[in-house]
Amino acid sequence: MTRTIALLNATLVCPDSGVSKGGVLIAGDRIAATGTFAVPEGAETIDCKGKLLAPAIVDLGVFAIDLPAFHKGGIVRVGLMPDQRPVLDNPGLVQRAALIGRPDLWIHPIAAATRGLAGKDLAEMAINREAGARAVGTGAGWIADSGVMRKVLAYAGDLGLTVIAHAEDAGIVGVAVATAGETATRMGLPAAPAIAEPLAIARDLMLTEETGAALHIRQVTTAAGFDLVRAAKRRGVRVTCGITPAHLFLSDIAMSDFRTFARLSPPLRSESDRRAALLAVADGTVDVLCSGHDPQGPEEKRLPFADSTPGVAGAETLLALALGLVRDEVVTIDRLFALLARNPAKVLGVPTGTLTAGAPADLVLLDEHAPWRIDSDQMAAKAGNTPFDGLPVQGKVLRLFKGGAALV
Repeated sequence: MTRTIALLNATLVCPDSGVSKGGVLIAGDRIAATGTFAVPEGAETIDCKGKLLAPAIVDLGVFAIDLPAFHKGGIVRVGLMPDQRPVLDNPGLVQRAALIGRPDLWIHPIAAATRGLAGKDLAEMAINREAGARAVGTGAGWIADSGVMRKVLAYAGDLGLTVIAHAEDAGIVGVAVATAGETATRMGLPAAPAIAEPLAIARDLMLTEETGAALHIRQVTTAAGFDLVRAAKRRGVRVTCGITPAHLFLSDIAMSDFRTFARLSPPLRSESDRRAALLAVADGTVDVLCSGHDPQGPEEKRLPFADSTPGVAGAETLLALALGLVRDEVVTIDRLFALLARNPAKVLGVPTGTLTAGAPADLVLLDEHAPWRIDSDQMAAKAGNTPFDGLPVQGKVLRLFKGGAALV
């Protein structure tokens, strides 16, 4: 018997239809109706008390599966990066990755574009797609060989798969752990100029334009990088890009005390680049807001800054930090959920991320005003390595539904 749930008296937030008052009717695993509707006899009813009801978050580009952190952060779908052990470069591994989250999480594997992510030989994209891959990616590294990258884009384009790329020219970055500038110089850290990012972006955009493929640059963090993406979009290039809250709200000054929680990849940028990032979100250049969830334990972080492992436990803070963009009037609340849900779903080719009737009943009910303080020692994640430790924020998940099933 199909379970029916009526979520009533909510403030609906839909990236397609905007903000309205009403409810959502769930029948089985789908949204049956939104707005005003007759509640079927026998349906379970939940009074949302005017709180925000929105599509659950689709977190594009996580490095680890971390159910407690995802659920606390309103996430029910993730695009899993290929940088796993072993690398997601064959159909058996891709299929297993797609299944391990059930029944509490949708996992959409991003298969490796090249074997072992070595940037040399193409992986079996067609077979990996059949095994469940929703995109192919270069992982946390850049494909230096332009000929290989062109083949990746052409092959993926023929298969209808988006290429998810990391944008840093490895020849310039080398062993750098910071962006060249006053902060890195004062700290004595190996640093690389920020131009490493736009150089990589420029090449990949040219190859994308030439092949007609679809490219998603997982993180763009520099003013020059945003300018290139902006111009490419105007020319009709099939490019989208993302960013994390860390690069929107922090500059390289956050590294000043050698705190390894601020050791990220790409590294934190200058204040001028950070301001350019906020502008890029406001003007629509940025399509996706993601957590970059990559929890690292004490053995990786309690080291000298240059020796520590980059990464951030970002899943459970993503929503609260993102809501700050609405309070600061950078974006509207419906546009925010386009960045968090609809757009990442489009990159992965998954028909979700809206409150449209017939869509999967992946929903989050939240109190956008509920205050709390980020505490790295109390986080639900596998490790609490967040550069926002101690920051007061607002926004808590009250209820979470995956395919109509209540998770929180």
